[in-house]
Amino acid sequence: MSSEIRQLEPKQLWNKFADLNAVPRPSKKEERVIKFMKDFGVGLGLETIEDEVGNVIIKKPATLGMEDRKTIVMQSHLDMVHQKNNDTVFDFDTQGIDMYVDGDWVRANGTTLGADNGLGVATIMAILECTDIVHPAIEALFTIDEETGMTGAMGLKGGLLNGEILLNLDTEEDDEIGVGCAGGIDVTAIRSYDQEETPESKIGYKIVVKGLQGGHSGMQIHEGLGNANKIMNRLLFDGFENFGLRISEIDGGSLRNAVPRESNAIVAIDAIQEEAFILEINDLANDIKTEYKTMEPDMVIEVSETETPDQIMDLGVQEGLTRAIYAALNGVYRMSADIPNLVETSNNIARVIVKDGHVKIGCLTRSSVETSKWDLANMLRATFELTGCEVEFGGDYPGWKPNMDSDILKVMVPLYKNLNNGETPHVAACHAGLECGILGTNYPEMDMISFGPNIKGAHSPDERAQISSAQKYWTYVLEILKNIPKK
Repeated sequence: MSSEIRQLEPKQLWNKFADLNAVPRPSKKEERVIKFMKDFGVGLGLETIEDEVGNVIIKKPATLGMEDRKTIVMQSHLDMVHQKNNDTVFDFDTQGIDMYVDGDWVRANGTTLGADNGLGVATIMAILECTDIVHPAIEALFTIDEETGMTGAMGLKGGLLNGEILLNLDTEEDDEIGVGCAGGIDVTAIRSYDQEETPESKIGYKIVVKGLQGGHSGMQIHEGLGNANKIMNRLLFDGFENFGLRISEIDGGSLRNAVPRESNAIVAIDAIQEEAFILEINDLANDIKTEYKTMEPDMVIEVSETETPDQIMDLGVQEGLTRAIYAALNGVYRMSADIPNLVETSNNIARVIVKDGHVKIGCLTRSSVETSKWDLANMLRATFELTGCEVEFGGDYPGWKPNMDSDILKVMVPLYKNLNNGETPHVAACHAGLECGILGTNYPEMDMISFGPNIKGAHSPDERAQISSAQKYWTYVLEILKNIPKK
């Protein structure tokens, strides 16, 4: 309940988060949250701008005595990933997020929480509204569509901002200061196929993979999480190899930047093979669950009889499809040779749709090295083209190259140590896609940094924000604002 959230400390932050989470704001559908943010800025009497793509900029003058400090840009994105559990009834287009407190964590009931990047947005709103917080001149930048294409950052033109320092509030570990990130590209394979009438000798079965953790396809790609699309393909491949299983439909995964949690398939098998098929596929399902029992203890694989489908895929296309998905890399491609424990390049097989004579496979390839990103993208392209697919590249965005000589970094590291008993923050690049790399194309001289509170399970219904970490983060933000360098 939002009333429970509003009692948390710091109240300025959590109240603004509750206000924000009452507004539906899925990616590509940000009209309501854009209006909400514009009304907020205008209501405060501050200069408020909506640019031509829908980004909102709110400008606030420096407080007394801070006029000689550099102007800062405080930036977060308005949209959120919309994921829910299979058994959760929820409409992201019309409903606000239903939150609750669970010990030291804030969670949502069966959906994503929107802490990514709602806590960043709420932070900026609280600072814009408060009259007793010391700060330099602020340009608050609220971008749209970060989660499904970064089109807000891409569409932001040069000349709208005058700030010399950008504070991106989209990092999910409170002991980390981000100085770089991965770029990314969507790799989409499509093709059509002929459908065949299902022979009378066959019967229908439904296969369901569900209960996986899911998660962020950048930050968590190295954790060994189960990918429902890969697991489903393994079941289908085995069923075809041993029993001539034929595919009618597949619907797996959801968003490009979320590790797939669920997949559903409708298939047909020879009635005479039914008993052997059930024994074999259940044995394989148990083997898979055993392999993943540490990371995916709640994995469920269900195989149940259903109405026999009228049509099935062309046999040759089915063979090529299952082999291509088997061969396509999912997970880490290369670790960074320069930054310890950083994933350099990876791929997430995010979406698989087979229906009504059409195949669509969607991947998100990430890398902090442009040449490596394109190497993996071309590998995937070659894999899918060998099966007759057309492959499209889209949504290409650059990474953010670390600047270890950053002036704001030199401010933030000692401040963190002073506030945390001498503990040194982890200064690192991340494997997620942040908007800093894109924003830097039109604002190349801007000094950029990224940080935030602890958020776990982003992009999944297990998303949660740590209350004690938010308190730590809020104190840190206020100290940073007091210590922005002079012009």
